[in-house]
Amino acid sequence: MNENFAKNLRHICAERVSTAQICREIGINPQQFNRYLSGAGMPSAHNLRRIALYFDVMEHLLLSDNATFVAARGHLNRNRPSVHKDPFANAFPGDLARLRHYAGAYHIHFLTPSWPDHIMIGATFIDEENGQMNTRTIERGRGPSQERLQRTRYDGRCSFHGSRIFVVEFESEQEGSITETVLYPAHRQQRTYLRGMTLGLAWRPRRMPYSSRAIWKKIESRVSLRSALEKCGIYPVNHASIDPTIRNFLLEKTGMAGEE
Repeated sequence: MNENFAKNLRHICAERVSTAQICREIGINPQQFNRYLSGAGMPSAHNLRRIALYFDVMEHLLLSDNATFVAARGHLNRNRPSVHKDPFANAFPGDLARLRHYAGAYHIHFLTPSWPDHIMIGATFIDEENGQMNTRTIERGRGPSQERLQRTRYDGRCSFHGSRIFVVEFESEQEGSITETVLYPAHRQQRTYLRGMTLGLAWRPRRMPYSSRAIWKKIESRVSLRSALEKCGIYPVNHASIDPTIRNFLLEKTGMAGEE
């Protein structure tokens, strides 16, 4: 049985980018997983169930002889709807169990090209609905010269793949635009800061595309919605209200996985 399972596991792992990614997403020790691949060990019932759920295959099929497994796998793939009909069906939400840990409210920070040497602070809310993690982002504030108040709202979804959080949002008002943010949770036990990059369109001039480092800071649950929105705005980089950790990251004084 070890040999059959090992062959079947190697066959199905070949469909993925790397075994390292598989181990991260399942949550299995890589050394132990390599023992399964080599046939030197068999998973416990618990780990077998986790592997089967991850690859969307029946447990008994993983334990069958390799010829049966390959034939059954080919039959399943032929009868599944093509992912090209809806490429985002498999993209969102990704690892929902991991993503749920990041639900809640955040203040988002990035260097805005519309006002050089200033940091935009907005508010993003992540919540679950019908098995998807939705986002709502609000940006508002006046520029350094106290121009008229700017307001923008984005709605979107986020997903979790390969220890990264992907956020895609759409601005339905004005001319409409799409933004994408990729966040890197530095430590599993630390969710105060989420670092990454964001790509979108500047408010001015001429709504030009831009990219910027971005860092999200978790808003404490005791903070009211009104208080969270009141902090949104456009601030000079050296403003006293800017968290030093945030300022240092945006000014590239620390790396993507820098210490808190």
